[in-house]
Amino acid sequence: MLFARSAALFVLAGLFEIGGAWLVWQGVREHKGWAWIGAGVIALGIYGWVATLQPDAAFGRILAAYGGVFVAGSLAWGAIVDGYRPDRWDVTGALICLAGMAVIMYAPRGR
Repeated sequence: MLFARSAALFVLAGLFEIGGAWLVWQGVREHKGWAWIGAGVIALGIYGWVATLQPDAAFGRILAAYGGVFVAGSLAWGAIVDGYRPDRWDVTGALICLAGMAVIMYAPRGR
């Protein structure tokens, strides 16, 4: 149950962080305006709050592990929302990052 909660929180955090950054990008780079930027800033704030809900209390571990989710999620967001097509090296790199995330977050620690 702890694993499922943690994994769901990582996915939720990814949606808010990547989505928030995308909204800011759209507001600035695509000239969609301050409303998009503001929505992005709010989403980024929610991301920070969601990260605090992880069952593990170690800030460094949570953020380091989340990095793997961010890499894979960013490629997925680009593919789904922007039509970006990751190549095999993008996918390979993302899988390596997710493996690193799993080791950092879920390896047995004997506590």
